[in-house]
Amino acid sequence: MIKSRILNNGIPIAVSLNPTLEAEDIHPEKTGDKKRLLTIAALAVAVAVCISCIARLLVSLIDLVTNISFYGKFSLVHASPANNTMGLFVIIVPVVGGVIVGLMALYGSKAIRGHGIPEAMEQILTNNSKIRPAITYLKPLSSAIAIGTGGPFGAEGPIIATGGAFGSTIGQLLKITHNERKILLAAGATAGMSAIFGTPVAAIFLAIELLLFEFSPRSIIPVALACITGAIGHHVLFEGGPVFPVKELIATPGSIALALYSIMGIFIGLASVFITKIVYLIEDSFEKWSLHWMWWPAVGGVAVGVIGYIAPRTLGVGYNNITDVLSGNVPISILLSLCLLKFVSWSIALGSGTSGGTLAPLLTIGGATGALAGNALSYIYPQAGISIPLSALVGMSAMFAGASRALLTSIIFALETTAQSNALLPLLAGCSASYFVSFFFMQNTIMTEKIARRGIKTPHSYEPDILEKITISQVITGNGLAISEDNTIHEIWDWLDQEPAYNSNSYFIIASNEGMYKGIISSSSLFSRNHITDKPIATLIQRKNIAIDMDNSLRRAVELMARENVDVLPVVSKENNNSIVGILSYRDIISAYKFSMEEHEKKHPRISLKRRSLRILLRGQKLYTALRYKNEQND
Repeated sequence: MIKSRILNNGIPIAVSLNPTLEAEDIHPEKTGDKKRLLTIAALAVAVAVCISCIARLLVSLIDLVTNISFYGKFSLVHASPANNTMGLFVIIVPVVGGVIVGLMALYGSKAIRGHGIPEAMEQILTNNSKIRPAITYLKPLSSAIAIGTGGPFGAEGPIIATGGAFGSTIGQLLKITHNERKILLAAGATAGMSAIFGTPVAAIFLAIELLLFEFSPRSIIPVALACITGAIGHHVLFEGGPVFPVKELIATPGSIALALYSIMGIFIGLASVFITKIVYLIEDSFEKWSLHWMWWPAVGGVAVGVIGYIAPRTLGVGYNNITDVLSGNVPISILLSLCLLKFVSWSIALGSGTSGGTLAPLLTIGGATGALAGNALSYIYPQAGISIPLSALVGMSAMFAGASRALLTSIIFALETTAQSNALLPLLAGCSASYFVSFFFMQNTIMTEKIARRGIKTPHSYEPDILEKITISQVITGNGLAISEDNTIHEIWDWLDQEPAYNSNSYFIIASNEGMYKGIISSSSLFSRNHITDKPIATLIQRKNIAIDMDNSLRRAVELMARENVDVLPVVSKENNNSIVGILSYRDIISAYKFSMEEHEKKHPRISLKRRSLRILLRGQKLYTALRYKNEQND
């Protein structure tokens, strides 16, 4: 029986709780939650089907604009702007594309500017995952124009932004929660990535690391199904096989080569920090310019056109550049061009605020840097067994890992796009080293710097919820206050005048003499002077029965408190006929949370010879002090 104080005509007694509590308030998992999960998962799959078709449309639109801009023909056949024969006139094409994108941003939506992922993150963190529906068609159209006129971007950023906007739009049309809308946004975004590259596993990790900021069945199941659907769309609507095929199987590297790939990862990590800072330095320079922002993409287009005239390979998406670099047969001069000139072209264009992505340029720059590093290491240490294709693969993956700090996404993406399983260990070594350097030398990433400047904090750790790990049975003490329903309002007032410690309670538990739980009343309702004071206290009950059992987590208790807007909950035991075993207050939850946080803050050794010696000394000191006190008392 609990040690609760129950008033019955002024006499405190103990009671039991009503055994007829609603099941939904006792059990943490409801059947309705699982049905809801199936509904959201079905919606995510439907969104993924639509986004797969939009991804195919986006790629075709890029090819169409490329053919019209550089070859003067109306065709959907894939064509690279690098093979154009326009001469100096090639400089004009990106400028025209920049003007069109600027006008679309001015008269359509400014949100089409940028590379997509930061904008999606911002809406998730600040706007309940609500993205303007117009982005669904403005983003792919503007990106197709920007890339098709020579912009050095990839299609992955635009399709991620488009998929996120489409999922968000569906979520705004339906009656769903903010979190469910976030799941649909992430499902649409990652399904688009999976449809473009055929990388469903990497897309799932992208959702976890950059969009969802959580790992739970309610979010992972719909997103995973959407990514699988996107991958099916890739195989149906695009060519089969790896997106970046490597002709020869990469051999498993030896221990010396693995160490050198780790060192390469450190170097790539420093390069990713440098690249990120330069991109935002250029963006800051545009922001300080007095010229209206609508014209900035055209100015960026000038740089793209000039560099494209010098090095045509820097124009357009350039997925073929990645494939060529991974072959290991690209001349040093072209590697330097892709490493330096592609970076200059892309950073200026991105900083100007045009519409494009970051993944393909980072992969190209990182792959070329890795190939250059592999050639240098092979020359310095030929017996190490450095593979140029593997160096390029580690370089492109480590570059994205350092710039975005999406570690697992970077590793799995490289494996899925090349189907080279022997590269797993070098990728893990190189990406971890790059991530390590990026974490210590850069506060924000290329994905979060823009929104961080607006005061938006992005989660960077995914630890288990402390309250989810603690059960109510671990914190409940068995003490609390409950009031008998037979007491009159006046009797309760008189008793509280004698017990001022309970006057601060915001809510009071009401129960019958037989232990039946009746409900909860608020202090404001109890102390209202409009009552007839000789009526029983039970007449003030307006809330339905709410309670929780010992096996539930503190997180479930917090959710129930928040939903019912109370700060106390009666705790019952299912094994003992739902009898009351205690009363849980918000103070108990805060104390448990504070105690659990000390696991991360308090530092002390568990095994130490020095500590054992100190313990003996302390015991001796305590004994000496106690004896001295006793002698002084005797004296």
